[in-house]
Amino acid sequence: MANRSLFQVTLVVDDYDRAKAYYCGVLGFDCVEDKPQGEGKRWVVLKPGKDGAALVLAKASTDMQKSAIGKQTGGRVGFFLSTDDFARDHQSFLECHMGSLLYLKMHMETRGTLSSLQRVAHDIGTTGKLRKR
Repeated sequence: MANRSLFQVTLVVDDYDRAKAYYCGVLGFDCVEDKPQGEGKRWVVLKPGKDGAALVLAKASTDMQKSAIGKQTGGRVGFFLSTDDFARDHQSFLECHMGSLLYLKMHMETRGTLSSLQRVAHDIGTTGKLRKR
């Protein structure tokens, strides 16, 4: 088997700064890169922690790209965020960020405890799940 891994995933957004504020300020991601690319474009890379894939924010510039914001996975869960402390992160999302997230449900599955979270305004991203490793 080849030694490969997915290290970056593009997320189309309507505004770099609002998306960065949401993922870094609300979800606790780290901004590892934010460089101007000219013509109003930037290379913005966010990571949820030291391991795993990073998000590359891409500002929508065409009508087709704009229509995909918030629907990039066709209504399916777009991202799975793994954590070393499910209870801590779950409680933090509920207490500190209820204005930004719509809490859907928490349930046990064979692959772990899952909590479905969805962005209230679909202008920044898609749904995600938090699970205990």
